[in-house]
Amino acid sequence: MANNLTRHFSERAKEMRASEVRELLKLLQVPDMISFAGGFPNPETFPVEIVREIANDVLKKDGAQALQYGITEGYAPLRESVAERMHKKGMDVTKDNILIVSGSQQVIDLTGKCFIDPKDTIVITAPTYLTALTGWALFQATFESIPIDENNMRMDLFEERMKRLAKRVNPPEIVYALPNFQNPAGVTMPEKNRRKLVDMASEYDFLIIEDDPYGELRYRGENIPPIKKFDDEGRVMYMSTFSKILAPGFRVGWLVADEDILKKVVIAKQSADVCTNVLGQRIAHEYMVRGYMDPQIEKIKMIYSRKMDLMLKGMDEFMPKGIKWMKPEGGMFLWVTLPEGMDSAELLKKALKKRVAFVTGKAFFADPKDGANALRLNFTHPSDELITEGLRRLGSVVNQEIVSRWDKSTEPDERRIEEVVKGTSVGRS
Repeated sequence: MANNLTRHFSERAKEMRASEVRELLKLLQVPDMISFAGGFPNPETFPVEIVREIANDVLKKDGAQALQYGITEGYAPLRESVAERMHKKGMDVTKDNILIVSGSQQVIDLTGKCFIDPKDTIVITAPTYLTALTGWALFQATFESIPIDENNMRMDLFEERMKRLAKRVNPPEIVYALPNFQNPAGVTMPEKNRRKLVDMASEYDFLIIEDDPYGELRYRGENIPPIKKFDDEGRVMYMSTFSKILAPGFRVGWLVADEDILKKVVIAKQSADVCTNVLGQRIAHEYMVRGYMDPQIEKIKMIYSRKMDLMLKGMDEFMPKGIKWMKPEGGMFLWVTLPEGMDSAELLKKALKKRVAFVTGKAFFADPKDGANALRLNFTHPSDELITEGLRRLGSVVNQEIVSRWDKSTEPDERRIEEVVKGTSVGRS
């Protein structure tokens, strides 16, 4: 007789839920499936030959150390190189402010361990990065969601909300921000709002976690300094990664923080994985000091800019009136809003039959009642041809769904239906 071993799970484990994106990535194995679901970099950008050359050099020169355990803080020369790069972004930091982590995703887990008690409040945007939600939910955090607009977090609503939240016995400890090309919506926070956020952190005594995996991937407009640049009290923890500008397989990212904060986070990391992939750190460091990083980023931007333009063109061509989408200046994603009442989860079921996948909007909201009529599309991973073909398929599914929503009790205008089906009426934001 089989035993019910699940009764041994902790209460925390019982609340765990699989990532919707991770589950959808399994669809990449389905023949003919075009996936806009994951946040994958395009393999075309991976510098395989250069990495092979560097790996050989590292192993020949110092192979024993490269294959040994490293210190938890990270490979010192890499921390120095990262600190130098952060200094160019306006941060007054040294290597002692840098912790090398196993992908910036690890920062979500480590900050949860260090700062979150059950029922503590984290302020997020709505929508926000879904793995931040699932990661901090494991520590039984509660979330206060601030709506977004084309300027990222609605600062007027945030300020209004903080005045109320500050009166609680347990006011928010952390505000989580993705200021550049936010995942999932692609929107960017203006400099004045970044300064305002830092000022409010001082006024209301909270910490800011600035998540910036896409900041180097700007295709239009001017770069904006990170939130951390305006921080003179050590309240901002800045996190980024080599996953989007080198290769995700290394699982190497970094955290920039005040030394007092970093000491505690290092202790938490010692219990998690001892140290980050040492060989990966050595390769990333050599890649930087040999001068490959900036040309690599320019190559990625050229490729992704073309793909973003292709997706925007495809949206114009294939999507019917009533569909709206953000127009990002960089990053990896397009955020789409369907007509009110249309459910992207139901749409996904029909899209999968047409061999095209996306992520439903609900996955990016703390409140399960939100985001039903939204979805996220990734434009960096599919080939140029598959972007166009995938949007053609998706547009067909959306068109059919809109037509099926006509009131069957009335006689709809035949010309209007024809326009909808052909996608000649276009809605955008």
